[in-house]
Amino acid sequence: MKKRLIPVALVAAISIPVFTSCIGSFALTNKLLTWNRSIGSKIVNELVFIGFWILPVYEVSALADVLVINSIEFWSGTNPMACGKTMIDGHDGRYLVECDGKGYTITSENDGSQVRLDFDVAQQTWSVAMPDGQSLDFMTFVDDSHVKMPTADGKGMIVDLTEEGLLAYRAQADNSLWAAR
Repeated sequence: MKKRLIPVALVAAISIPVFTSCIGSFALTNKLLTWNRSIGSKIVNELVFIGFWILPVYEVSALADVLVINSIEFWSGTNPMACGKTMIDGHDGRYLVECDGKGYTITSENDGSQVRLDFDVAQQTWSVAMPDGQSLDFMTFVDDSHVKMPTADGKGMIVDLTEEGLLAYRAQADNSLWAAR
């Protein structure tokens, strides 16, 4: 019985990514590679890289991505490994970006101010938390190539996810700002 269970389990494990058609972002493996690139010189990075291949650290992380994490990402729309903290250097200062799996908290290193961005999976909508505790929707995914963006009149505008669509939305927003003055 046990000898028969191993091939069945192996076939089931291999078929999970095949049936989900999920390539995925390989977040665990990419985080491991990013960490390796940050620890020192090229020589140190190469030594750690080779050591991680010999100790099968990369193989295990890639297998975990393929069999579990990418499948979770495909079916749920979120990657459990995508969370964490990162520092971003902007043109006007540094920002700490913290991801908790539901959204982002962005903290300015300059003045300590914070902005909270949340994603509602059911509504496919990004919103920003306002100081009064309310939230303001600022982008809703309509399909793979269109989003609904807010307009000054409150009706919203469907924007094509192309450079032309972005320019059209920017022009509409600029016109609204000028009309309000």
